[in-house]
Amino acid sequence: MEKIIDLKSKLNHGDFIFTTELGAIDGTQIEDRISKAKDYVGLDAINVHDCPNGNLRINSIMAASILKRELGIEAIPHFTCRDRSLLGTQADLLGAHALGIRGILATTGDGPLHGPYKESKAVYNYNSYELIQLIHNLNSGKDANGVDIKGSTDFVIAAAATPGAPNLTVEIERMKRKVEMGADFFQTQPIYDVARAREFLEQTKVLGKPVLLGIMPLTDLKLVKFINNKMAGVTVTAEIIKQMEDGKNGIEIAFEFISELFDEIEGIHIYGMGDVQTTNKIIEFAKGL
Repeated sequence: MEKIIDLKSKLNHGDFIFTTELGAIDGTQIEDRISKAKDYVGLDAINVHDCPNGNLRINSIMAASILKRELGIEAIPHFTCRDRSLLGTQADLLGAHALGIRGILATTGDGPLHGPYKESKAVYNYNSYELIQLIHNLNSGKDANGVDIKGSTDFVIAAAATPGAPNLTVEIERMKRKVEMGADFFQTQPIYDVARAREFLEQTKVLGKPVLLGIMPLTDLKLVKFINNKMAGVTVTAEIIKQMEDGKNGIEIAFEFISELFDEIEGIHIYGMGDVQTTNKIIEFAKGL
């Protein structure tokens, strides 16, 4: 297997980055997902969810380690504040590093009430800012108490952002705080409004950190309805809805969106929902620009 060029090196070098999210792993069936993921072409990293919406999924760190080993590219486990104590968090992060994980996306995590295990107890021993700072401290060889550990971790720290947040000023301030805590780059929620995306990107320049803009290809109007009703801070515009009603497909819309903003972004985070073929088409199109 070829040597993996780590994500941190690519980010530092200014490479245009392509990431996506692995589809749901059902129970223990990780082999099925790996088999499909082997067909990705041109990806720099794959994100692995951490029990999204409170649903049961295989441990994100362990799954990411297996993916990295089998696919030969970086895998970024999502790591939530929901399920771990401060002690357990540090132990898991040290374990992730020992397994070869070099990227972590720090996130709050949806509470158990979103999922089927209503009696599960959320921990939330710390918030996402504090989690970013904790990972940054481990990178510096310090634990949560500022005490030296033997050795240090070498994580590149990803953070989430929402370009379509109702109050963009507040969102940028949140991103600034994440950078102050140690965030290295951002992967955003999907956005469909070119003007709003451009405004967001202009304001993020002061952060001095790469921003991978979220792209979610629209499969049908049913997905549009779900996005507009269920995804906070994400809105499919009336103009795009009209285009889809007139017969334009979601991949064409995604291509047009990427073409408009390509020179203003450092990369794309593709919400492909496990659709390898569509994800590959987006990567191929963007690489041709």
